Amino acid sequence: MTSSTSLTTGVSYLPAGVTAEHFDAAIARMREAIGAENVHTDDAVVREYDDRFPVTDGDEFRGGAVAWPGSTEDVQAIVRIANEFVIPLHAFSTGRNLGYGGSSPMVTGSVLIHLGKRMNRVLEINEKLAYAVVEPGVDYATLYRAVQESGARLMIDPAELDWGSVVGNTMDHGVGYTPYGAHAMWRCGMELVLADGEVLRTGMGGLPGTEAWHLYAGGLGPSIEGLFEQSNYGICTRMGIQLMPEPEASVTFAIYFPREEDLATVMETTLPLRIGMAPIQSVPIVRNIVFDAACVSRRNEWQSEPGPLTDAAKQRMVDEIGSGHWILYASCYGPRWQVDRYIDLIRHTYLNAIPDARFETNETLPVSDGSRLSELLHARHLLNTGVPNRHSAAVFDWFPNAGHFFYAPVSAPSGEDAAQQYDDTKRISDEYGKDYLAQFIIGLREMHHICLPLYDTADPQSRAETLRMTRDLIGAGAKEGYGIYRAHNVLAEQVADTYSFNDHVQRRFNERIKDALDPNGVLNPGKAGIWPSRLRTH
Repeated sequence: MTSSTSLTTGVSYLPAGVTAEHFDAAIARMREAIGAENVHTDDAVVREYDDRFPVTDGDEFRGGAVAWPGSTEDVQAIVRIANEFVIPLHAFSTGRNLGYGGSSPMVTGSVLIHLGKRMNRVLEINEKLAYAVVEPGVDYATLYRAVQESGARLMIDPAELDWGSVVGNTMDHGVGYTPYGAHAMWRCGMELVLADGEVLRTGMGGLPGTEAWHLYAGGLGPSIEGLFEQSNYGICTRMGIQLMPEPEASVTFAIYFPREEDLATVMETTLPLRIGMAPIQSVPIVRNIVFDAACVSRRNEWQSEPGPLTDAAKQRMVDEIGSGHWILYASCYGPRWQVDRYIDLIRHTYLNAIPDARFETNETLPVSDGSRLSELLHARHLLNTGVPNRHSAAVFDWFPNAGHFFYAPVSAPSGEDAAQQYDDTKRISDEYGKDYLAQFIIGLREMHHICLPLYDTADPQSRAETLRMTRDLIGAGAKEGYGIYRAHNVLAEQVADTYSFNDHVQRRFNERIKDALDPNGVLNPGKAGIWPSRLRTH
């Protein structure tokens, strides 16, 4: 990293080995190509793209300039100039991937490409074939409004918070909660700018005039769309996303389990109901009471003293909110008779496994009830029926200056694995005095354990402790075979190191592709631990 100030552009941070004059020349060319009003180097603008939840105190992960392309052609121009001057670029959709670095780059001084600033159109909504085509700036709230305004009877699959980019979330292995919750499964047809500035359309998009580009992800030869997820091989400028036809009826349910030790039984009961996509049709989540409480209250209501929440404080949450130590949320869809049949089967199965659990639906506990319990259930019902919201963002108010980090391992959705992860994560969180907010997202055959360490962003010690704790969690999880599926900039190298089979053959394979497609190493260097040869240190 180089910290310097360019006399011409006023750049505060330059890439290592790049002089101010050289950077100035590249910026001048970019301004000529896409308009001076769309390329900025002044500190007030560029600092808006710093990580909102930093865990380090240095100048790592800061951009040197920002560009706002308005078209695929603009992106091509920027990429070609970056190649000519060998200037690193960091492209992102909206930069709202909070807890994972946001819009901050791996390489300090990179030119930030904020795709979503101007490229924010819903390009197509096809009701008959149930898909939409979006640019990177389209977030879930925007797509929902566009579908509603079009009159199409289609249901989107939102991420947890409505401000997330549809393209960005999908490209970073994101998930949602409807039956279309595995977003990569429903991505179909991408347009990408490659590292040399050439435009690629994937799959059937290679056939001029085809109507099947967003219907079938294959084509002739290898299926390559997955190569561009969470990689730095190209910049996605548009993407097709397939949508679910709106069901006749939908009911969301919550099951409240009274004991922390119920977790293993909950997981073992869930998989047989989920793996066949019926009777549990949505992506179920299992949250602990602390996560739910953080969405509807403040920490000082339950405990004012520092240190991890006591058992007594958590039991008061359960009693006063009227919840359980673990809460499972999911939904059923279809004709009303089918929904009712599925709900009855699910209720019977869980209550047979844990007789003192309690079962509610959005109909038995309507939002008009006015309780915090009904508020939580209704927020999940909205997400599970394709209505984006940001109810969970209330966790940022759990205590003053709260920010969050992520520990997110993937494993089998078994009771044994869930209990092991819970025990290890709670033990390490307690050692560091952090509250443990847990959410298990259950796919058809896998489980994402989303642990959300909250910390005081204004306190350097709290930031440093959170980073150390997360590193300890990653190390402990890797020993058990639990791999992280996406990582903050500061953790990318550690996470990449855990994928060590056959002398890190995955990383070496990724690097071979990187060097072939991007010999100058200009596109998002270091993303997911993938470095170009000129910046490689391992």
